[in-house]
Amino acid sequence: MNQKDNLPILYHNRELSWLKFNQRVLEQACDPSIPLMERLKFISIFENNLDEFFMIRVGTLTDASLLEPDAIDNKSLMSPAEQLTAIFQDTRALISRQDQVYSQLVKDMAREGICHLDMAHLEPEEENYLRQYFQSEVMPVLSPQIIDKHHPFPFLRNKEIYICTQLQTKGDFVKLAIIPVTTGFDRIIYLPFAKNRFVLLEELVLRYCEQIFDSYIVVGKTIFRITRNADINVEEALYDHDMDYRSAMEQMVKNRRKLMPVRIQFQGGATAAIIEQLCKKLELSSERVFHSMAPLDFAFGFMLCGRYEKLGEKELFYPPLTPQDSVWLKKGEPIMPQIEDHDVLLAYPFESMKPFIDLLREASQDPAVVGIKMTLYRVARESQIVAALIKAAENGKEVHVVVELRARFDEENNIIWSKRLEEAGVNVTYGLGQYKVHSKLLVITRKVDGKLRFITQVGTGNYNESTAKLYTDLCLMTANREFGEDGLRIFNGILTEDPVENTRHLLAAPLAMKQVVLRYIDDEIRYASEGLPARILVKINSLTDKDIIDRLIEASRAGVKIRMIIRGICCLRAGVPGYTDNIEVISIVGRFLEHSRIYVFGTPERSKIYISSADFMTRNMERRVEVAAPIYDEALKKRLMNLLNLQFSDNVKARKLLEFGEYVPVRNDKPPIDSQIDLYKLAYARVERQLREAQMAQVKSVAASPVRRKKGLLAKIKGLIQSK
Repeated sequence: MNQKDNLPILYHNRELSWLKFNQRVLEQACDPSIPLMERLKFISIFENNLDEFFMIRVGTLTDASLLEPDAIDNKSLMSPAEQLTAIFQDTRALISRQDQVYSQLVKDMAREGICHLDMAHLEPEEENYLRQYFQSEVMPVLSPQIIDKHHPFPFLRNKEIYICTQLQTKGDFVKLAIIPVTTGFDRIIYLPFAKNRFVLLEELVLRYCEQIFDSYIVVGKTIFRITRNADINVEEALYDHDMDYRSAMEQMVKNRRKLMPVRIQFQGGATAAIIEQLCKKLELSSERVFHSMAPLDFAFGFMLCGRYEKLGEKELFYPPLTPQDSVWLKKGEPIMPQIEDHDVLLAYPFESMKPFIDLLREASQDPAVVGIKMTLYRVARESQIVAALIKAAENGKEVHVVVELRARFDEENNIIWSKRLEEAGVNVTYGLGQYKVHSKLLVITRKVDGKLRFITQVGTGNYNESTAKLYTDLCLMTANREFGEDGLRIFNGILTEDPVENTRHLLAAPLAMKQVVLRYIDDEIRYASEGLPARILVKINSLTDKDIIDRLIEASRAGVKIRMIIRGICCLRAGVPGYTDNIEVISIVGRFLEHSRIYVFGTPERSKIYISSADFMTRNMERRVEVAAPIYDEALKKRLMNLLNLQFSDNVKARKLLEFGEYVPVRNDKPPIDSQIDLYKLAYARVERQLREAQMAQVKSVAASPVRRKKGLLAKIKGLIQSK
């Protein structure tokens, strides 16, 4: 497409599209069909998402507005300042909606006997208890600080909750005081005589903080917190200081806590003097001030859910679902011989991650295994996967692990694991220079009868047992020799700081994947131009890369039918007449986080299908090491197509993207399809069918035995004699 054709009307702004995604998360919190405590989790996720958005995306744009004020977003043609203004406007609308949703949740919880008390409307008994609790348990441990010439403005921690009071002396001299709230206390305070009734700690301190300041009149008070920029750059630390990569990362993680604020939030009322003084001290403009009636930190939502889970309040939560055993693997038998017999595809969370963990454990013990190479981006706090790698090293295997220390907000966890791996004798590297290693790749090398064999695994999601129960992901395990050779080329490229470009089967970013994706789109354009059926199906988390977007627009104009499931950001406008009217985009936000990436190019009789760790984002395609694996086994291709078709049929959780960026529920007169739940039902059904078939085979085997036949014949003769 020529530059003159690249009309802004064909694109959405990345940041505003992300806010639309978070709006879809918030919508789950007000869906009456979802159990109450699960709705509370969704509003908690919404708030946590928004925090990270401000820390990273708003932080990045804030830096850009100062350093590159004239830089223009290549899709929406907005400057950093224009994007920030639009973000702040949309965020205010979202916060207003969040207030409404939480207000309704409070009412719904009260109907279940779970009461978040309003401090302004306490019963006398509640008032007496909470006042005494504050005086005896809370006030003695608080550390209030007055702000004046002798008491400088304190350092405010990122996302910590504070009380700010406006104090007046008898001489009408006004000053501020700040009280840290959350450190060292339980956030939720339950009333002992009514254990389902609670207040939050910051609400308690706000109510009775006058008792702290005997010599002053409190003329204003509010709850507030700040959000700091968290967009760290480890390359700067490496350039400025003589330290190794891991030490630089540790230093940058520490520095993140001190970066400049990008937002200040107030709960309830705040006087103009408080707002003005805090903004002045924090160097924040008024447009970065946000007001909310709901709590500022919804982490307490998960605490509340944990309490009622322990109490066994099952009706307040989703019915339990258990990841099932894969029917394509024989339980209790070694994994590697089965993979050598046939490719295996696991689909989380519908199927258990256990076979993959068993594969690693088996490899750590197998005398034939000579080497294990693996990438780690995010792992569980108590990782069985890392434990298996450590065991392999202790058993004399050559184990090489690429630990990506720049995994956002998992840096500290990854630093800890990298040290433990090194201590166990694992060879550890930290990435590939400027490229993050985001791929999910494992190659196990075995030597059998003097010949090398490979088991290769490519996944769409992290090697994390915890999130494998919550995220939808795919895991391909194959003994295809050429896959293993490709995998080793990719690892060698990482280890030698020379990213691989040429592979036989696996697609590898940053040098080759995008080019192949564009070529496959071109192939479909050519088919459509020749009057032949042409099709592209994509399931990803985000679509932001302009080159790919422009090629998809060109494909749509040529007549290629394009359907995409994009959970989060979508910078392409679907349904624009004459441009993208052959493109359909839906988003699914449900019980599980949609995370798998699937690319399908071509009609059924000639389709190429890949699974990958990469979204169609410039960062994935050009600034990360990513891997996509082709699916060759016809049964697995059919399985993936069934998965996609089911999700495209979702009319419960699916939302359709309209031309101007709004998402509307997919509604039709067909039976309800919640694709995530239906995929779980299919997993259960496969296991039940396998059990029935095994039982029938056992019955037939017994019935066919000579002893069984003889007993049956004797019984028949005996019956005939008795009948006579």
